[in-house]
Amino acid sequence: MELRQLRYFVRIVELGSFSQAAAALGVVTSALSQQVSRLESELATRLLKRSSAGVQPTEAGLAFLHQAQLALRHVDAAASAARSARLSGHVSIGMSPTTASVLGMPLILAMRDRHPGVRVHFVETLSGHLADMLTARALDLAILFRTDLARRFSVMPLLEERLFVIGRPLLSGMPSRRSVRLAALGSLPLVLPSAPHDLRSMLDQAFVRARVAPNVVAEIDGLSILMDLVTSGFAASIQPGAAIARLAPGELVAVPVADANARRTILLASLSDDELSPAGRATRAVMAEVARRLVREQLWAGGYIHEL
Repeated sequence: MELRQLRYFVRIVELGSFSQAAAALGVVTSALSQQVSRLESELATRLLKRSSAGVQPTEAGLAFLHQAQLALRHVDAAASAARSARLSGHVSIGMSPTTASVLGMPLILAMRDRHPGVRVHFVETLSGHLADMLTARALDLAILFRTDLARRFSVMPLLEERLFVIGRPLLSGMPSRRSVRLAALGSLPLVLPSAPHDLRSMLDQAFVRARVAPNVVAEIDGLSILMDLVTSGFAASIQPGAAIARLAPGELVAVPVADANARRTILLASLSDDELSPAGRATRAVMAEVARRLVREQLWAGGYIHEL
């Protein structure tokens, strides 16, 4: 008795048709019928009967079906256990500070639960640096934002992320409406990353389109210090919602930016599949799943699932 015979038999019963089962399994109907005949000969009993309503199991076939399904589940579970046991190695992952603040810990916990044999090396730095590290093969996977940087890699559009004006509610010039356009922010003191930062480059272009010059009072490339200044009331900032993931609720106001170009696409970039290890491919799948789960559960402020 062969496993494929069990799979063929179960599929025929599930679909009630030899022809439909053959199409689903990718074999010709005659080969399917031949395997079932061999199975019935080995068991010395008839398992299936044909009628105008299709194919149905006999009493013996019904009893055999339940055990065959159980056996196949055990085989599939054994194969899964074997794959999990052999999945091991080292994977280097890079994220910007804002993305890491919301995705980093859930990802590491998910990897511990699903692939405990994989050791994760986590790097938190600016996305431009991440692209360089990925090019140098110092990283296996990275979250990027600029498509021109990502073209040399294997890239999966993951999420879209809205931007927010974040600041103290009593800060002079801080918007109080449900949303705001960049054109209305000319007098608001802002602390932003410096020009090489992908977010700053995108905002500079967006402000040019809005025909307003931003009032940048300080340039900070570290998220912790930047958000400390915002929390102190020194200035506001324009950041993705993930920037306030680690702050206590109610500390700051986050007003969505209404401009259509004031949002960014989050890209999951990796080495090519030829270069990426099995552990790296498994980690990539977990990263995509965890990120989308955080959005669905409304744990990623301003994030929404990218529509392919």
